Amino acid sequence: MIYDDEAKWAAAGPPAEQANHLRHQEFAAANSAALRGGAQLGESSTATSIRRDGNGGFVVTDGTFAETKEVMGGYYLIEAADLDEALEIAKQVPSPMGGVEVRPIVNGG
Repeated sequence: MIYDDEAKWAAAGPPAEQANHLRHQEFAAANSAALRGGAQLGESSTATSIRRDGNGGFVVTDGTFAETKEVMGGYYLIEAADLDEALEIAKQVPSPMGGVEVRPIVNGG
C-alpha cells in the first residue's frame, strides 16, 4: 500500500506528478513478473468511511478511516516467495512524498 502526503503533491504540482507516473510505469515494467494488480486511488477527500455503531447499525462519514497526514494513495498486489522478496520489490515502489506498507493477504492469495 502506498501512502502519500497529498499536501506535498499539491505543492509539487503537475510536473512532479507526471514524473512520478513515469517512475510507476518503470516500476511496473521492471516487476511485471511479480505484479498481480494495482491502482491509483482517488484523493482522500473522496473517501467515505463506514463503522459499526455498536447497536446493530452503521455510522457513515465523509473522509478517511483515520485522520493522518499521509493517506493511502494506491497499491500494488504482488506475488513473492517470502517477506524478504516482497520487501525488495516494495523498496522499488516510487513514493517520494510518503512510504510503502507491506502486508500479506490472509486466506485468499
